[in-house]
Amino acid sequence: MIVGIDLGTTHSLIGVFGEEGPRLFPNALGDVLTPSVVSVDDDGHVIVGRAARDRMVSHPDSSVATFKRWMGTPRETRLGKHTFRPEELSALILRALIADAEAATGTKVTEAVISVPAYFSDAQRKATRAAGELAGIRVERLINEPTAAALAYGLQENRDGSRFLVFDLGGGTFDVSVLEMFEGVVEVHASAGDNFLGGEDFLDGLEAAFCTEQQIEIASLAAQERGQLRRRLEVAKRQLGNGASATVEWQRGEQLFTWQIDEERFARLSEPLVHRLRAPLERAMRDANLQPAQLSEIVLVGGASRMPLVSRLVSRMFGRLPLRHVNPDEAIALGASVAAGLKARDTRLDEVILTDVCPYTLGIEVSRRDDAGNPQTGFFAPIIHRNSTVPVSREQSFQPVRDNQAQLELNVYQGENPMVERNIKLGTLSIDLPQRRASHENSVDVRFTYDVNGVLQVEATVRATNARHELVLEQNPGVLDPADIRARLAALQDIKVHPRDKQENIAMLARAERMYEEYLAARAQLQQWIMQFRTVLDSQDDHQIREHRRLFGEAMDLLEKSL
Repeated sequence: MIVGIDLGTTHSLIGVFGEEGPRLFPNALGDVLTPSVVSVDDDGHVIVGRAARDRMVSHPDSSVATFKRWMGTPRETRLGKHTFRPEELSALILRALIADAEAATGTKVTEAVISVPAYFSDAQRKATRAAGELAGIRVERLINEPTAAALAYGLQENRDGSRFLVFDLGGGTFDVSVLEMFEGVVEVHASAGDNFLGGEDFLDGLEAAFCTEQQIEIASLAAQERGQLRRRLEVAKRQLGNGASATVEWQRGEQLFTWQIDEERFARLSEPLVHRLRAPLERAMRDANLQPAQLSEIVLVGGASRMPLVSRLVSRMFGRLPLRHVNPDEAIALGASVAAGLKARDTRLDEVILTDVCPYTLGIEVSRRDDAGNPQTGFFAPIIHRNSTVPVSREQSFQPVRDNQAQLELNVYQGENPMVERNIKLGTLSIDLPQRRASHENSVDVRFTYDVNGVLQVEATVRATNARHELVLEQNPGVLDPADIRARLAALQDIKVHPRDKQENIAMLARAERMYEEYLAARAQLQQWIMQFRTVLDSQDDHQIREHRRLFGEAMDLLEKSL
C-alpha cells in the first residue's frame, strides 16, 4: 500500500486514496492529527503524539518537538539514555503513523509520498527520505506542500491556463508557490518561503510580550514553567482567531498572573513577522512574472493560516478573499494522499503530471577584477537560477585568473547571496589545467544538471585538452550516508515503543501528570485519580480499564474547564 504523509512541524497526518477519494486515518486516540512530539519515559520506552506533547510540560527534559526545523543538520537531541538525530525523531513519528494506517486497513504499508515545504533545501529533502528509510518504507516521491494543497482542492481539474497561489503557513515553516494548470500538468512556476517562520514564532511574540509586561525574565523560567506558560498562550492565540480578545491565567508558585490581549494588539505585536511573510509572496510573484490580477485563486493552508491577520494580509496584497473551504490542517495530507493514488496509478484518477522547480540558486565561486585590475575572490556566479523547472541543465564558461595556472578549483554553492561566504557549500571539483596564458582558449566549460530526485551533477570540460571532470553531489554536509542509515536503522529497531493498543492509557496518564504540574489547587485530587487508574491498569481487565478511562477523561475535562 502506498500512503500519503504530511510530516509537519507541529502535527503529522497519514492517508490513502480509496474508492471515495482521499481519506485520513485516525490514530489510537481517534484523532487524525498526531502531534509531532517524541518523549522517552523512565523505563526507556518511546512515546509519540498527544501523550508526548503533554509530557513536554511534565517532563520537558525527556521530550522534544519542532525538530522538523533541524532536518538536514547533524544536530542531536538526548532523551533519557538515547540520542537522536532529526531524521530518527521523524522516523519515530512515521512509524506511529504507519501503524495507524495498517491498523485501519489491515494492509502493510510499503511506500509513502511525503510532503515537504517547497523551500526545503536538498539536504532537508534527503534527510526526509532518510527518515522514511529509517521507518522501514520506500520514499521515492516527495511532493511540495503547496502542490499537495492544490491537489487537495482539486485544482488540477480546473480549466487550462488557471493560475493559483498557494500560501502555506504551518507551525514551523512558511512557503508559497505559484502554479499553473494545463493539459493535465500541474506546473510550478515559482516557490519561495522561510523555513524558520511559522505559528511557533507568533507564539514566541506572545510569550515575549507577556513576560515583559509581567516583569518576568524568560531565562529565569524553569522548563516546566515555560511549558505551562506556552500552552496557555497557545490556547489564547487560537481564541484570538475566533474572537476579539483572550485572557491568560498562569500560576507560578504562589503567584497568579492574569493577562489580557485583543486581536488588534496581537496584530501589532506580530507586525515584524507579517513583514517577513510579505517578502516570499512578493518574490514568488516576481519570479513567476505575474501581477495579482492574473491569478485565478489564492489558497490558504496550514494551521497558522487561520489567524485573521493572515487573511487580511493576503486580501490586501491580492485584492480578493482566499479559498479556505478545505480544513487547513488536513489539506496537505489529503493532497499527499491524492499524489499517492497517482503514483499507484489508481484508475479513478486522471493522469496528472506534477512538475517541480529547483528552490535555490546553484553556482560556483569566482574571482572578479576590481577597478585596478586586481582579482578579488569570494563572488558567487549562478549557473542554475532558483525556480528553474527540473530536470534542468545549464552551462557556462570560466577561465583561469592567472597565466600558467596549473589547477582550477570549482567550489559549488547553493544560495541567493552574491558572496559565497553567505551561501552553502556543496562540494569541490579540482581540475588540472595546461599551463598557458589565461584566455578563452584555456577556459573551462562548466555544466550543472539537476534532476527530479534532487541530485546535482557538475561536469567540467577543459577546452584546450578536452579533458572532462565530473562531480555528483548526492550527499550534503550533515546528511546521513547509506552506511549510517543502516547502522541507525538497527539501533532504532532495538528501541522499545509502547504498543499501539496502550496509547490511550499512556495519553490519559500523561494528561493527568501535565495537569498536576499546572494546577496546584487540584494536585491532591489528580494524584488520587492517577493512583486509582494505575490500580485499574494493574487488573488487566480490559472492560474495567475502558470504563474507568472514560470516567477519568470526563472528570479531567470538567476539572480543566473549572480551573
